[in-house]
Amino acid sequence: MKIYIVGAGPGASDLITVRGMKLLQRADAIFYTDSLVNEELLTYAKAEARIFRTSGMHLHQIVSLMCEEVKKGHVVVRLHTGDPSIYGATMEQIVLLKKEGIDVEIVPGVSSAFAAAAAAQVELTVPNLTQTVIFTRAEGRTPVPEQLASLAKHHCTIVLFLSATLTKKITAAFLEAGWSDQTPVVVVYKATWPDEKIVRTTVGMLHDDMQRHGIRQHALILAGWALSNEWNESYRSKLYDETFTHGYRKGGK
Repeated sequence: MKIYIVGAGPGASDLITVRGMKLLQRADAIFYTDSLVNEELLTYAKAEARIFRTSGMHLHQIVSLMCEEVKKGHVVVRLHTGDPSIYGATMEQIVLLKKEGIDVEIVPGVSSAFAAAAAAQVELTVPNLTQTVIFTRAEGRTPVPEQLASLAKHHCTIVLFLSATLTKKITAAFLEAGWSDQTPVVVVYKATWPDEKIVRTTVGMLHDDMQRHGIRQHALILAGWALSNEWNESYRSKLYDETFTHGYRKGGK
């Protein structure tokens, strides 16, 4: 017995992986968070597939129903937003499923972090600026063991999930870490959805610009100097530098 946990991707129905799409086509039962996952993905499902909308369910209800379906011999897909490995709340489901003797296969998806970067046409790692990206969230009702100000002291690119209502805290943490109030920030609301919105701002203006655009949910906040529109030759990759020698090419003078 097996349940498939499938990354739905960031929103657009054609950004699910081919493997994920094929599982949706085979599925007898599909469980998805209807408040987050694009309903267009259900067009891949066969007409007789049972659809379970889980936004109003708690953990044990979801797992109980999934167990019922898989024990009937059905192909069961649990559809998660983005990639299941980031803020997917998958481990708590897997633990309960394994107690029932049910195996799990996880199918990765396109993370909203990368969809947001693509939408904004930015590179999160830029040579001589940063080669490090931190995925985190600001602390609100959910405790965060790592303090944002401490993480920001690394002066790398920071991608903030689930933090659209906590912009004052974010700004304070960045300033505490020594970031300039002019540090670039890009906010992407509903990346790859039809109503996607991109807001380019700074640490100092983040809260005001989020308020002005009315963004309070479904947004990724990308911050760091790698997001600057300013680019010069010193930021070039060694990989394509004509003077750089590697295993496939000898560099010139």
